[in-house]
Amino acid sequence: QVKLVESGGETVQAGGSLKLSCAVSGTTSSSHCMAWFRQAPGKGREGVASIVRDGTTNYADSVKDRFIISRDNLKNILYLQMNNLTLEDAAMYYCAADSPLDRRALCPIVPDDYNHWGQGTQVTVSS
Repeated sequence: QVKLVESGGETVQAGGSLKLSCAVSGTTSSSHCMAWFRQAPGKGREGVASIVRDGTTNYADSVKDRFIISRDNLKNILYLQMNNLTLEDAAMYYCAADSPLDRRALCPIVPDDYNHWGQGTQVTVSS
């Protein structure tokens, strides 16, 4: 069974940086698309960034030029480097993965396109 475990969430001051990790286990094949989502209290789950197995990335406008998504296919780990954090970035961050059989050239950042999810890691931004 595929399992995703996020880590790296903590409290950081506005303007600071944080790097999240997501370790994938239970599979011998790396997913084609992997992504980060976030959900703040009282809001819906929001797509942050996605990455294809070949490294092609896709970002939400709200994080473009501040966040960097990357992945290590050999170790099966997904990363999210977050820079210049703002109060609006505070949320529970989730990683997600789809099937290794997907062949899309660009991965969406829509929750319904992903079938494996982690439990989340909390990011708090203080002023």
